[in-house]
Amino acid sequence: MSRTVVTINSNGRQAASFIRVAAAVGWQVRAQMRDLNGLVARELSELANVTVFVGHLEDRKFLDDLFRGAHVAFINTTHWGDEVAVGRSLADTAKKANIQHYIYSSMPDHSVFNKGWRALPLWAPKFTVEQYIRQIGLPATFVYCGIYHNNFTSLDFPLFRMEIRPDGSFRWQAPFYPDQKLPWLDSEHDIGPAIFQLFKEGPRKWNGERVPLAYSMLTPKEVCAAFSRGLKRPVAYQRGPIVINVPTPTGYREHLSALEETLGRKGAEYFGPDLQPKCPQAALDLWEGYRGMEEYAKEVFPVEEAANGLTWMQEGELFLHFNGILGLLEQLDQARL
Repeated sequence: MSRTVVTINSNGRQAASFIRVAAAVGWQVRAQMRDLNGLVARELSELANVTVFVGHLEDRKFLDDLFRGAHVAFINTTHWGDEVAVGRSLADTAKKANIQHYIYSSMPDHSVFNKGWRALPLWAPKFTVEQYIRQIGLPATFVYCGIYHNNFTSLDFPLFRMEIRPDGSFRWQAPFYPDQKLPWLDSEHDIGPAIFQLFKEGPRKWNGERVPLAYSMLTPKEVCAAFSRGLKRPVAYQRGPIVINVPTPTGYREHLSALEETLGRKGAEYFGPDLQPKCPQAALDLWEGYRGMEEYAKEVFPVEEAANGLTWMQEGELFLHFNGILGLLEQLDQARL
């Protein structure tokens, strides 16, 4: 059955992934964006069945127009502005509009599980919004997204930098223990189908449930091994502090500090101890056609790197070819001896 669905921050990875799926099967999508800048915004605005609503989430009249007559909503708030206030306002508007199924992208507040664990500043507000949604009785499901494959970059960004070395290899440095299991998913490829399946099965099955979306549980060493197979070059993991070499907002610096302590030094579960055991089966039950880490590293990572203006792919091919010739010459010299 065709439905009208509301999304917000629609040019973000989560919403965009869902919009592509919903629009393709004929759902009418009301996609809120702050502006139409960027490739993703322009792409989505040109899709059939997508109506873009340009406006601010702090505007109550705008929200009334956005939700009026819609059936369901997929909501992923962000830390820009007062996330809790915006999250509550969205929930109130959805309830007033009689939204039948409200899927909210939440995250844990680690301080709830252990007094010695710091809450992560960019995650805890989502948990606060989740509690409010429960309190007002909105028919809702709460998804928790794992670490995006797409976070990795060779650019000098903190935490997920795949640093390219002079010998053509890569190194990932992060505060996680080498054998610490972490949840992963390809945000662009796999969030959309999973959210669509939750809508299909509906609130009768999923009302009030928390669903971790992670299609693999990999240690940092296993991540690097998968990247190495995909890129066909050495990729090493090194446990170490988060290095910040580029201008970084204060809020994100505080988040990284809490992450380094809670998930790094104290080894807390990424989703918390209650949801982590459900990974990856909960996500696999929704969508089996996921893109794994090795496939991402082989087919997508080089494309995204090229889109960022990087050229190590071409340079690396020449470097590896040259090394191969040197290796062959060494074998021939040894054979002559």
